[in-house]
Amino acid sequence: MDKQPLAVLIAGGKTGGHLFPGIAIARALRRREGSTRILFVGTGGAFEVATLEREGFCHEAIVSYGIKGKSLVEKIASLARVPLSVGQAAKIIRHFSPDMVIGVGGYSSGPVVLAARLFNRKTAIHEQNTIPGITNRILSRFVHTVFTSFQNTRGLDGGKRVIFTGNPIRRAADAAEPVAEPEALPKASKEDRDPFTLLVTGGSQGASSINRAVVRAVQEMARFDEELLVIHQTGQRDEKEVGRAYQAMGITAVVKGFFHDMPAQQARADLIICRAGAGTLAEITALGKPSILVPYPHAADDHQRFNAAALADHGAAVMILDRDLSGEALSKAVLSLKNNPERLARMAEAAMQSAKPGADETIADIIMAMAGFNGKLRVDNW
Repeated sequence: MDKQPLAVLIAGGKTGGHLFPGIAIARALRRREGSTRILFVGTGGAFEVATLEREGFCHEAIVSYGIKGKSLVEKIASLARVPLSVGQAAKIIRHFSPDMVIGVGGYSSGPVVLAARLFNRKTAIHEQNTIPGITNRILSRFVHTVFTSFQNTRGLDGGKRVIFTGNPIRRAADAAEPVAEPEALPKASKEDRDPFTLLVTGGSQGASSINRAVVRAVQEMARFDEELLVIHQTGQRDEKEVGRAYQAMGITAVVKGFFHDMPAQQARADLIICRAGAGTLAEITALGKPSILVPYPHAADDHQRFNAAALADHGAAVMILDRDLSGEALSKAVLSLKNNPERLARMAEAAMQSAKPGADETIADIIMAMAGFNGKLRVDNW
C-alpha cells in the first residue's frame, strides 16, 4: 500500500509577521514533495484570508482572542472561549489528520497546538522574536520542538528541544504577482542615473507615525535638492494621503498600501526605514540592506526594541525609538547615511553577517524527519 502524502497543519497568522514565515515553510515543504497537503488555521481575519487565497493555500478559521494588554473583563472573556477554540481545533484536526502541526504565532496558534497534543500529533512552534509572546512561552513547555529566529531568544523552556533556525522569509522568486523590472521604476535623477532609493514600510498594516515622519523628512531633504526615489508601503488607511503629499512636493515616489512583491522592493533599496518585526529583519539582513529601525512601541514585552537592538549593536542598523521619531530626526539620519557610502557599505556587510539564511529549508527538513518522511535526517532522533 502506498504511503499517504505528508499532511502539515500550520496554525497562526493574522499579521504578516506570523503569516509569512508559515507560508515560507509551506512553500519549502511543497518544493520537497509536491503532494504535501497543507492547511492553515487562523482566526479568519481579512488580511490573513486574502493572503492565503492569493498564495493558493487552504485555510480554516477558529474563534480565538488574545489576552495581552486586555482589561480584566476582556481577559476573562477570552479565557472563557478557550474550550470552544480547542474544540473547534480538535474538529479540524480529526478531519484533516495532520502528521505535523506547527504554530507560527497569533491567537489561533495556542488552541490548535494544544488540540494537536491531545490527539498525540507531532508538534512544533516557531518563535520569531527575541522575547516570546505568552502563547509560545506556554506552548514551549510541551511541544516536541521549538524553532527560534534569534540565538539569544529568552523565556522558552530550556528543557525542550530548541533549535536556532532563523526566520523563514519570503523570496522574490515566489512573489504572488508579477514583479516589475527595476527599469520600469521612475527616475528621480536629472542625469538619468539610478537615484538613491529609500524604501519605507511599517509592516503589513502600515504605521502612521512612520508615514508622517517620512513625509516630513522627505520635505526637509527636498530643501537641499536631494535626489531620491521613495518606495513607500503605507498600509491601506494612509495610501492616498501619503501619495498626495509626495505629489504636492514633486517627489518621485511609488506608493502602495501593500506590496505583494516586497522582497523585490527590498532588493532595490539603498536604505530601508521600517519597524523591527522579526520577519522584516530576517528579510533585510538576508539581502544585506542597511536600515533605520523604528520599533513598534506597543509590541508585547517591547520585543521589537530588543529585535532592533540586536541589529543596531552589531552595526547593521540605526535605531530611533517611536517616541523620538520626527521628520527632523529622520532626515538627519537619512542624510548622514546617504552622504557616507562607506558607512552604508559597513552596515550592509554587518547586516549580511547577521543573516540566518535557509530557515525555511531547515525547518522543512526537520518537519519531514519528525513525521518520518525524510531520509536526510535520522528520524529516530525525534
